[in-house]
Amino acid sequence: MENTLPIQRLDKAVEELHRLPGIGRKTALRLALFLLTQKEEMVENFGNTLIDFRKNIHYCRCCHNLSDTEICPICASPRRDHSQICVVSDIRDVMAIENTGIFQGLYHVLGGLINPMSGIGPSQLTIAHLTERVRNTPPQEIIMALPATPEGDTTAFYIAKQLKPTGIKLTTIAKGIAIGDDLEYTDEITLGRSLSNRTEFSI
Repeated sequence: MENTLPIQRLDKAVEELHRLPGIGRKTALRLALFLLTQKEEMVENFGNTLIDFRKNIHYCRCCHNLSDTEICPICASPRRDHSQICVVSDIRDVMAIENTGIFQGLYHVLGGLINPMSGIGPSQLTIAHLTERVRNTPPQEIIMALPATPEGDTTAFYIAKQLKPTGIKLTTIAKGIAIGDDLEYTDEITLGRSLSNRTEFSI
């Protein structure tokens, strides 16, 4: 399609914004024009914040959650229950569970789910580190808080097989969450009840 924007810098700004997920070209143009109407200081702060975020954000060395430091505040907190580790697919699930205010243990972020069709196997996830973490500092309970999808079930069963020799209690959140739903889209009450009413995980 022929480029209809006559201004090269505007066109470049629109193309960069268009790279963001869920941002169509029309929305990208609207955002670019909005930024153009703002004070230079605001736009500079916006740009510098994104650059700082990209350069200085870390993945927690223990749980792989996002953090400003090497160890995230959850893992470092003496107030959290270190006898429980909640296994989740990604960082957004941590945020969803934290919003319930019910769970006070630790997390382990897998960075995705096993999905052979997409070329994602156990080695692409943080499962090996979870196994090592459990063996080095055994918790009392591992809670599987994975989506009720084929990929989520496959991942949960794989992890359970890896951890079964440890003898650690394995549980899964109750199925108050609809089949196929992601945790981040589940309302806080349902998610909280699913955590509170978790059941033994069997393989």
